[in-house]
Amino acid sequence: MATYVNNLRLKEITTGDESGTWGTSTNTNLELIGEALGYNTQAAFGSDADATTTVADGATDPARALYFKVTSGATLTATRTLTIGPNTVSRVMFIENATTGSQSINISQGSGANVTIASGAAKIVYLDGAGSGAAVVDALGQVDVGDGTVTSVSGTGTVNGISLSGTVTSSGNITLGGALTGVDLTSQVTGTLPIANGGTGLTSLGTAGQALVVNSGASALEYGSAGISTGKAIAMAIVFG
Repeated sequence: MATYVNNLRLKEITTGDESGTWGTSTNTNLELIGEALGYNTQAAFGSDADATTTVADGATDPARALYFKVTSGATLTATRTLTIGPNTVSRVMFIENATTGSQSINISQGSGANVTIASGAAKIVYLDGAGSGAAVVDALGQVDVGDGTVTSVSGTGTVNGISLSGTVTSSGNITLGGALTGVDLTSQVTGTLPIANGGTGLTSLGTAGQALVVNSGASALEYGSAGISTGKAIAMAIVFG
């Protein structure tokens, strides 16, 4: 009797079985291998509820595809879970969430971990096929790209009125080479520019008649009296006539 225990659910013919007809089964298997390397789509969510799709044994099935686009026959109103069976199949998949309703979907295989895919997004996942406790893992989330240097980032976008060639996100320091132009210093820059960088270290104006002076500790600038005080002027007049 034929079995379907492989990861693509292809028909495995028992030795001596299907005499004279094995060619048909073999051709079907070859077609299903081609299907497993391609793209397919399925309205996996027929209603606004969790769903299960199980790859068929020895027959064409959208969920066998390497790139699997998930759609819905109903508008989803909350995050829903799609369980992909059988839970003994171990494989890598590209899964796209093209459901309606702007909801995320969870991809599951068993009681283990699952992967959440935002509306309109796609992820590369692998199903570990561990049976009832099977897990789905974000494949790229496990990739260590090592140390390196990003030399350029391109794209389009606007942040707080400043036009950029993309969005750069960093958990550390970003050093830019070249000049930053087109920035309105009165409306698009905030914060305090220290003395070491050509600023004053101050964030407000003093009062009328004051001037910037070095503080008594010679460690910062501060606002002080401009010119000579009245007392000092009288003393100088007495001394120097």
